Amino acid sequence: MTHSAKHFVVLGAGPMGLMAAMELLKAGHEVDLYERDDRIGGMSATFDFDGLEIERYYHFICKPDQPLFDLLAELGLSDKLRWVDTKMGFFYNGRLYKWGTPTALLAFDGLGLIDKFRYGLHAMRAKGIKDWRPYDRLRATEWIRKWIGKRAYAVLWKSLFDLKLFEYSDEVSAAWIGTRIRRVALSRRSLMQESLGYLEGGSATLLRAMERFITGRGGRIHLKSGIERVIVRDGCVTGIVVDREELRCDAVISTAPIQYVPRLVPDLPADFAARIDAIRNIPVACVILKLAHPLSENFWMNINDPSMAIPGVIEYSNLNPESGQHILYAPFYMPKTHPKWKLPNDALIDEVIGYLPRINPAFRPEWVLARHCHRYDFAQTICPPGFYDMLPPMRTPIRGLFMADTAYYYPEDRSISESVQVAKSLVGTALAT
Repeated sequence: MTHSAKHFVVLGAGPMGLMAAMELLKAGHEVDLYERDDRIGGMSATFDFDGLEIERYYHFICKPDQPLFDLLAELGLSDKLRWVDTKMGFFYNGRLYKWGTPTALLAFDGLGLIDKFRYGLHAMRAKGIKDWRPYDRLRATEWIRKWIGKRAYAVLWKSLFDLKLFEYSDEVSAAWIGTRIRRVALSRRSLMQESLGYLEGGSATLLRAMERFITGRGGRIHLKSGIERVIVRDGCVTGIVVDREELRCDAVISTAPIQYVPRLVPDLPADFAARIDAIRNIPVACVILKLAHPLSENFWMNINDPSMAIPGVIEYSNLNPESGQHILYAPFYMPKTHPKWKLPNDALIDEVIGYLPRINPAFRPEWVLARHCHRYDFAQTICPPGFYDMLPPMRTPIRGLFMADTAYYYPEDRSISESVQVAKSLVGTALAT
């Protein structure tokens, strides 16, 4: 280390933590990265699914994901990026419709011509917005209803909000939903064709390269090693406690869910801890199935059907066919207060399997070759109007303590690209002190 170099501890080995470690090492600092899990990757971590290495939660890449492209170039992985023309479906009232193109919209019999025109106009409007700050103060549901009308909102959006956000569905900002519309809209190859990306070998290709970069530069990654406490003396970080042992460090950067920070740093001022506690999240239970045959031709299928309690299914193999297997993800987003959260994983898996014959009448239970369900408590941050001002600053009142998590992607969607971008901002904040 140089004379001015510091010893940083990074908490969390998801893409944000890994990127933060890389940036700190490039700046000449010493880095120890601590991860509670038995593997790196966070929500992009892979697992052995009946002999197939695959992400616990689905990931895809869009054309605007420039921070990710820059990282791939830095790590020599640009040639691993693959673009695929994907299809989208919409299951509405017992019928699967083609979706995602003007032709599909015109052929959809669930709306009148004026509603369709207003829906298309709204999508075009969202695609063109570059500064979302004015929309931070608007409610998403009101903003959408104003543009497309009550009937179109009920048909196209209401169930997606209700099944992802439940009692919070009227409490999210227009900036939060608008950037999601924009990101996918900007990933189109043409008006008629959506084009999405994946990495050859999946997210593991990138994660392993980031790990090699960190360890190659002298960084240390400690798995199954959650820290117990951040030591603070005279308002300044002086070390951490791991396995009841005190270890010295100059600064701590947390990329774990910020809800953990007050527990790890009991010296945090009460008013700052209260700001953290005000940030709420929705958990997810994500069912993953390996099927003998594809369910449909779609990568993404939104669902609005009163008999089905999931917002959609994602047939990942229709984006990334390299495994030669048919992989389907079906997420249940729900608050922990929901009675269904207490159900065992097998009950949720059986519920999804029970829905599949409705989507494709040819489906048979024998198609299911393997089944799994992963749960994550901090899957989706609730971003109400005014969320920009709600977010606590990355620099905490404790000198040498910095934090960010997926809430800091706001208003953008969760993606590895946003992890990379936020990590750079987080390290920039830490090194500016």
